[in-house]
Amino acid sequence: MGFLQNIKNKLGIGGVKVELQVPAQVSKTGETIDGVVKITSKSEQEVTEIKVKLIEEYTTGRGDDKKEKEYELGSVSVTAGFKIMPGETKAFPFTLPFDLIKSNADELKEKGGALGALGKAAAFANNEKSEYHVEAEASVKGVMLSPSDEKEITLN
Repeated sequence: MGFLQNIKNKLGIGGVKVELQVPAQVSKTGETIDGVVKITSKSEQEVTEIKVKLIEEYTTGRGDDKKEKEYELGSVSVTAGFKIMPGETKAFPFTLPFDLIKSNADELKEKGGALGALGKAAAFANNEKSEYHVEAEASVKGVMLSPSDEKEITLN
């Protein structure tokens, strides 16, 4: 194997490719997300782990007062290590359990009535916004940059 090929392998170029398949919409009350991680490779590689996570990007405020936080709402290790050969495709189904984190305004909104209206007003005033995505990452032996895929989802 040539020097250039070694560098490409270390950087994950032409190696393992991760493809994540999850539904575009998931119920907030469902508590799990079902999906599939597909792994392909152009060269022989050893995958040590595949991890899937649900991430919430929570934003509050406007302009200079804007704050962003990221929360991991759930994660699951999909498979133990395995070897993948050139041109081979492997699919791994998974069920990702998650727990939503509710802001104070969200908790008030759920109470309904006058408190619910107060919660909605507080969420609007704070410009609260949550976006969610699922990401899958494969740890590959000898590779510095782990291949990954990410999909936006809507929780309703």
